[in-house]
Amino acid sequence: MPVRDIVVIGTSAGGVEALQRLCANLPADFPAAVFVTQHLSPSARSVLPLLLNRAGPLPAFSPGDGDEVEAGRIHVAAPDLHMLLRPGKVLMRRGPNENRTRPAVNALFRSAAIAYGSRVIGVVLTGLLDDGTEGLIAIKAAGGMSVVQDPSDAEWPSMPQNALKRDHVDHKVTLDGLAELLGRLVREEAGPTIPLPEEYLIEDRMAAQDFAIMEADIVTPGQPSHISCPDCGGVLNQIVSEDEIRFRCQVGHAFTPLGLAAAQNDELERALSVAARTHRDRIRLFEQMGESAHARGLPHAEGRWRTAADESLQMVDVLEKAIASLRKAPTDGEA
Repeated sequence: MPVRDIVVIGTSAGGVEALQRLCANLPADFPAAVFVTQHLSPSARSVLPLLLNRAGPLPAFSPGDGDEVEAGRIHVAAPDLHMLLRPGKVLMRRGPNENRTRPAVNALFRSAAIAYGSRVIGVVLTGLLDDGTEGLIAIKAAGGMSVVQDPSDAEWPSMPQNALKRDHVDHKVTLDGLAELLGRLVREEAGPTIPLPEEYLIEDRMAAQDFAIMEADIVTPGQPSHISCPDCGGVLNQIVSEDEIRFRCQVGHAFTPLGLAAAQNDELERALSVAARTHRDRIRLFEQMGESAHARGLPHAEGRWRTAADESLQMVDVLEKAIASLRKAPTDGEA
């Protein structure tokens, strides 16, 4: 029987320190291949492989597209590329964003579940929103195992909290106990692999290419939701699997409910900020025109300009309060 020799790890906020602590505790003879997705800025140069390489005995690197899977090494996703798994090799592809990120935790986890089934151990560490939860569900559905950092031990507890809330988790552990747990699990025999529903395979193919819509044989799973995609404006399909809901558009942009709410918040904040800035510009214009009317001895025109300036000032106050209320919206906690 095969063993659980594929470990996929997902994290976001607080993840760099957490990953360094984990790698420092992994043994030099760790027999599994490790894959790490940390949410990264698409334009920044990542030093995460260097940091993890220095942190512990296992070598860490960012693989190239088509590189072989190597046991005893830590494969680190590069900025602006999804890291996806295929039997025996790694893909690095600029597929559509998932939950507004690329690389995305769910994309890695889903591909691992498809390629390696019950041999996979999925690990969710500190981070925001519910990234990784859908991926853990896919891993569990394929016969793999799920592990989360104890939320009370996490710098940002939302990711592990949401994974636990979905009731698909095998182990909850502190960061200091994680390496020992993984060292035991990767030597256990894997059970049978369970084939995943077709929608998982389609979504994995979408993540593996830049323009999923260009392949005529790929049909976005789910049913139209009457909600537009914050990334491209297209219609989002609602996908229900394992009693959970997620969303994906025809281009391939994907969202969990919390991720979609956060993306909508960002769109609203941008729109309201533009409106507030425009009203401030209008105030300056109206005040200038009021001063001009005053200088020319036109009191009625001056009054109209002053009234218009006051109305724009009131609108700025309304818009700023609306922006502040958006920042209090429940998009960074539990689903």
